[in-house]
Amino acid sequence: MTTLNSIGLDSKKAKFLAEDLNTLLANFQLYYQNLRGIHWNIKGRAFFDLHVKFEELYNDANIKVDEIAERILTLGETPLHTFDDYTNYGKVPVGKNVSEDIKAVKLIVDSLADY
Repeated sequence: MTTLNSIGLDSKKAKFLAEDLNTLLANFQLYYQNLRGIHWNIKGRAFFDLHVKFEELYNDANIKVDEIAERILTLGETPLHTFDDYTNYGKVPVGKNVSEDIKAVKLIVDSLADY
């Protein structure tokens, strides 16, 4: 017999979906943090263009993080919410001390690949 959650979805399927969404949430949080760090520390010829672009991207990522977390809550599960969770579940590379413009762009492109 199928058990339904509070919004009428199969509880087992909703739990499985929430687990996948938590992985997505962890990856988006790492991506977001990379963007913030690069925005603060970017250097190089393309500083002015990239500084603005990274701010645009992290603002967009922040909105998506909130939407993913709210969807997990809607499914009756708990969104991941600690940095330990993000680094344990996420697969996005962590960009520590990245400030050179070419390396920064590569990190962000790599963050979007296959995650």
